[in-house]
Amino acid sequence: MADPIRIANCSGFFGDRPSGALEMVGGGPIDVLTGDWLAELTMLILSRIRAKRPGQGYARTFVSQMEQVMGSCLDHGIKVVSNAGGLDPDGCAEAVHEIAQKLGLNPTIAYVDGDDLLARLGQLSAAGSLQPFTDGDGDRDDDGGDADGWGDVERFVSANAYLGCFGIVDALSEGADIVITGRVTDAAVVCGPAAWHHGWSPTDFDQLAGGVVAGHLIECSGQVTGGNYSFFDEIDGRTEVGGRARFGFPWADVADDGSCVIGKHDGTGGAVTVGTVTSQLLYEIGGPDYLGPDVTARFDTVELEQIERDRVRVTGTVGVAPPATLKVAMNELGGFRNSFSVALTGLDIDAKAEFAQAAFWDACPYGPDDFDAIDSRVIRTDKNDPATQEEATAIWRVTVKDADERKVGRAFSDANVHTALAGIPGMYGLGGGPGNGGPFGVYRPARVSRDVVPQYVHLLGRGSHEVPSTHPGPGPFPPGTITTGSPEPGPSVPGGNGPGPVEAVPLGTLIGTRSGDKGGNANLGVFVRSEAAWTWIDGFLTTERLDDLLPETAALRTDRHRFPKIWALNFVVHDLLQEGVAASTRQDAQAKALGEWLRARVVDVPVDLL
Repeated sequence: MADPIRIANCSGFFGDRPSGALEMVGGGPIDVLTGDWLAELTMLILSRIRAKRPGQGYARTFVSQMEQVMGSCLDHGIKVVSNAGGLDPDGCAEAVHEIAQKLGLNPTIAYVDGDDLLARLGQLSAAGSLQPFTDGDGDRDDDGGDADGWGDVERFVSANAYLGCFGIVDALSEGADIVITGRVTDAAVVCGPAAWHHGWSPTDFDQLAGGVVAGHLIECSGQVTGGNYSFFDEIDGRTEVGGRARFGFPWADVADDGSCVIGKHDGTGGAVTVGTVTSQLLYEIGGPDYLGPDVTARFDTVELEQIERDRVRVTGTVGVAPPATLKVAMNELGGFRNSFSVALTGLDIDAKAEFAQAAFWDACPYGPDDFDAIDSRVIRTDKNDPATQEEATAIWRVTVKDADERKVGRAFSDANVHTALAGIPGMYGLGGGPGNGGPFGVYRPARVSRDVVPQYVHLLGRGSHEVPSTHPGPGPFPPGTITTGSPEPGPSVPGGNGPGPVEAVPLGTLIGTRSGDKGGNANLGVFVRSEAAWTWIDGFLTTERLDDLLPETAALRTDRHRFPKIWALNFVVHDLLQEGVAASTRQDAQAKALGEWLRARVVDVPVDLL
């Protein structure tokens, strides 16, 4: 049995802090350096880069980081695995090779592709191999979302299948020092090195599920070491500028059985606790079945234990066979959009909003019905008896979308300026001046038959070969699989009042949350830190009560999922983000703060829980 392998993360998104790789390589012992650069929005951004500069649709920040650490990685035998190849993993590999030559180094560089289906969409659709992704497909080890069709496939600017970890395993087995992929799942860059090191087979489902959980936990860099954590005020040193205010990035010690220990380099900022790990475990998931190309991981079987400071052991993960299809993330250009915001200050906010809108539409050459979509809302950030002008100010914000770029351009934004001297008292705009509209993308997920999407492993200077994506069987769900999750709440707590006295407090006094985007849907994870609190929140926080507390969700479908082993719930709010992050007109387009809104709502909580 091999020793655990320590797999570190140095990037959680395209734009994470550039010093991450240097910190992880130089801050303590690691065996593998990984990073996640891709999301649905990133693929759209990279498609625009590729359109302007063919062959360069990859994350150049990764190439810069390789220049900083490549020598140290080779000296210490540290493997590098990254999905920074984006839409052009071959171009990224060549760029890294050029850096190696510049440094006088000679690493074995591999890249994995086969995920890019854009040129094959018409063929795959005609053959029936490509189908819309529907609600019935469950949760996926990817960015999530729903679709009811995609129209003419020629409209798409990117289409990438989520590949699994065995192309990475193959590349490492062939001696690669650096492995660059296109669109693999976020967890695959961690599960791949673990499967390679321990010799897991495609049917070692429990071990693979553990590797997926480890990858899910560290893929978002600082989010498992205290970033975006509801109880951040418990983290020592968080305000020490030049010290512990910079949270350390995480690593996972993955054992042969798939269990792992999550930690960070000693002396770095942040914290690794059962709370921070629980919070990240709930990030951007759906129900207990976490579907991926290699395995379906049962997140409701995960158990967490604090074994020492900044070390949390993760055990018990059960895996079953993966689905028969692969998820495909497709982006199309949805049209053009523009927006502006106007300050509404002082008294008569509603009347001022009505007047401002009338003045604007009278000046605008187009009416509200002339646009494909319009979102107009008054945001009441004002307070009574304001002590500052900012506290006296509400906001009117309007966003329009249309296929005609001219309609959402200066004709739209200039019209607001034209009302400046003949409109509401105290009129001024927030943000920049008038401008042209910009393009926006629409996310369309789909499913594709896995047997028509093999992975291809290329070793620079040594040739290429194919790694099939065939289903490992049996499955997708073997006979006898136990479904341990349940959407049903515990005993109802009418009105939030159980036996005994209660106190009206913000719900966040008791609960932590972690929320985010899943395509056009939002997920909202809720967790507590005692069994008594779990019994109460499980009965109290039904979907109906969530709708009462967050009225924005009331008209939308919400799914509720239970995770009793970690005292947590997860809600998936369908269509809250409209057609995905790039198209959403919501102020918080990725639902990052949805959970913090819930925590701010005041409810009656049993006093003995406080």
